[in-house]
Amino acid sequence: MEAEPVTEVTSSDVFVIIPAWNEEERIAATVRAAAELGPVLVMDDGSRDATTRRARGAGARVLTTRRNLGKGAAMAAGVAALPDRARYVLFLDADLEDTAANAAPLVEAVRSGSCDMAIALPPPQPGGGHGLVVGLAREGIKRLTGFEAEVPLSGQRCLTRRAAEQAGYAPRFGVEVGLTIDLLRAGYRVAEVPADLRHRVTGEDWRSQMHRARQYRDVLLALRSRSLPPRNP
Repeated sequence: MEAEPVTEVTSSDVFVIIPAWNEEERIAATVRAAAELGPVLVMDDGSRDATTRRARGAGARVLTTRRNLGKGAAMAAGVAALPDRARYVLFLDADLEDTAANAAPLVEAVRSGSCDMAIALPPPQPGGGHGLVVGLAREGIKRLTGFEAEVPLSGQRCLTRRAAEQAGYAPRFGVEVGLTIDLLRAGYRVAEVPADLRHRVTGEDWRSQMHRARQYRDVLLALRSRSLPPRNP
């Protein structure tokens, strides 16, 4: 990975990690809004567009990979780059644009001690898919942990540093499901918190259908890899 450090002007104990892949159109607005909550690290996961340049221009520190490794790997690499003073980790998707600042309730929930991981419960989004991936994720989480997740695939999450460092990061798009299962099994408290966050909704063209197929595969693999009872430490 190649890093370009920038001067951080905040002393926040919150560290924002944004995994991104080919998000040149939205990343700058997302970074500027997220910076209201803490220093921002963009994990550019092998983008072939101007994502890195625009993220840096908006004030983020950026780590880049030579090839696309997947969302889970990008998030794990971001956690490995946490500064010493970071006490909380806020994961945000790259396409939230100006609404990224509305993730503050997630930070407040974790900082208050009411939970160890707060998952954003956004308002209804226009469009969307057919619910197959969400249904698979929701049922899998419930079967393996008993937790009834309303938004099992929400990528907007705030965690304590300890939870973020001890969590497992499932490959690619299985990462959110894996995080929820792993932390619940480890005894961490997980809660869904309303937050007015809005992102790009997957459409109905063939590219969107392929994205859903990959997402379904990754969620299924994350569930299957966690179907056996966890080993005792």
